[in-house]
Amino acid sequence: MSFINEQTKEVNFKIVYFGPARSGKSTSLRQIYTAARGNAKSKTKSPEPLSLTSESDSTLYFDFIPLSLGEVKGYKIRLHIYTVPGEVAYEANRKIISKGVDGVVFVADSQLEKLDHNLQSLNDLGRILAQEGVELQEIPHVIQYNKRDLKTAVPTEQLQSILNKHDAPWFETTATNGDGVMDALRAIGAQVLAKND
Repeated sequence: MSFINEQTKEVNFKIVYFGPARSGKSTSLRQIYTAARGNAKSKTKSPEPLSLTSESDSTLYFDFIPLSLGEVKGYKIRLHIYTVPGEVAYEANRKIISKGVDGVVFVADSQLEKLDHNLQSLNDLGRILAQEGVELQEIPHVIQYNKRDLKTAVPTEQLQSILNKHDAPWFETTATNGDGVMDALRAIGAQVLAKND
């Protein structure tokens, strides 16, 4: 849920990158950070992404970066972008991070052997949101079909028929090189701003 600070004239929105383990959520966040840092017009240093990972580099709790989008109607617009751990063992963490979310980027792993993991994660997202009294189709969301560069990637049409029941905007991405990642972010940002206009 957005937070408006009248004193600082700032509106903060919470975006959560959700998906199965190793689907590319943290890699997407690193690409966003790199792009934002490269596009910074001021000489102020962008904050480093905060990441809490295990020895195997899996997210334990969350990754986080704040991102400024400029001003709208005299208010500074900021996105607080989080990733959640994909492992089912960290469901409590996913619930905490997803609470009060303004928009979701679901990062699906395009590999054939990961289809069941994608479905399980999407069902988990729906259940977590329902516990907050929200349905996925009620909030801004996009789907990021990641790892499109791999030979084992399922055709996008097949992924669409399985995962995109709400006809959400979708993007083919390769997070390791950044392809499509910023397009997905721009789309979720636009949806969140439009819903809260």
